[in-house]
Amino acid sequence: MTGNPRVSVITHFLNSKEFMREALDSVCAQSYQGWELLLIDDGSTDGSTDIALSYEKKFPRKVRYLQHPGRENRGMSASRNLGVERARGEFIAFLDADDVWLPEKLERQVAILDSWPEAAMVYGVTWYWYNWTGEAEEVDRDLMIDPKVDLEIPLAPPSLLIRYLKEEAPIPCPSDILVRRDAIKAVGGFEESFRRIFTDQVFYAKLCLRAPVVASGQCWFKYRRHPDSSVSVFKKRGELRSARLTYLNWLEKYLGEQRVENADVWRALRGAKRRCQYPKLARLQNDARYRVSICGEQLRSAARAALPPMLYQWLRASRHHVTRYGGKE
Repeated sequence: MTGNPRVSVITHFLNSKEFMREALDSVCAQSYQGWELLLIDDGSTDGSTDIALSYEKKFPRKVRYLQHPGRENRGMSASRNLGVERARGEFIAFLDADDVWLPEKLERQVAILDSWPEAAMVYGVTWYWYNWTGEAEEVDRDLMIDPKVDLEIPLAPPSLLIRYLKEEAPIPCPSDILVRRDAIKAVGGFEESFRRIFTDQVFYAKLCLRAPVVASGQCWFKYRRHPDSSVSVFKKRGELRSARLTYLNWLEKYLGEQRVENADVWRALRGAKRRCQYPKLARLQNDARYRVSICGEQLRSAARAALPPMLYQWLRASRHHVTRYGGKE
């Protein structure tokens, strides 16, 4: 490789032997070749270290192996920060050791950030990948999760954070994003107190408060669903809600320290904490809203059937006029 690569790919790993080769091969298969790969060993003991070293040996100008002092286990956030610190690229891409990129991932994402210089990050559609197992019951389980936001344009801060807190848009996976290195450094990188879960949401909160982000309708990676992932483990232990509350409490403190005064952000955070602290009440409220919506539809259907068409249209027009000009909404 001559000169610095434009993209630094960071893969942290901890006992990831089962899936790691497939992940790293998907980097090597990229149509865009202006990358370097930093493999961050978080204290592995299962032989995945040997896999990482073999890729460094095979691609000495493209791949670098890194570890924490004393081969300590310091968690996901510290490992990603180490990669960012040592990266040479203008852009940073993260690939978890159990996920897989599609071949045009970097090429398409670099082009998008080049076309929107004000945007700090880009992400797309998430492919929930179940049928990697080859088992018959998993064949039809794969899902494509749309970002559920305006696509292909920069979304001004803090709109994305608000939508994430209100659970109106799915959180992107780290393996999906491409971020400007300067933007990561501007927000102080990842919070190292979050070692295994909500590491991504903490980072997105910091970034989405400050910088525009572009979401795309394209899919560039496969998010492998398996029972040993961090989210699956926390769910099985019944610890996911308490972990989310830890994140929300951190965010509340962070917003105060940053002197964020945006009322919509604070309102969204309070709503998120309420749903987290009182999940049964949140479910009841969602059910009540759904039932009110259904009743409204039933009443409108009954009115359409019972009233003369001209009278029904007149009533609809009158209601629209009151709503729009009478200060009802």
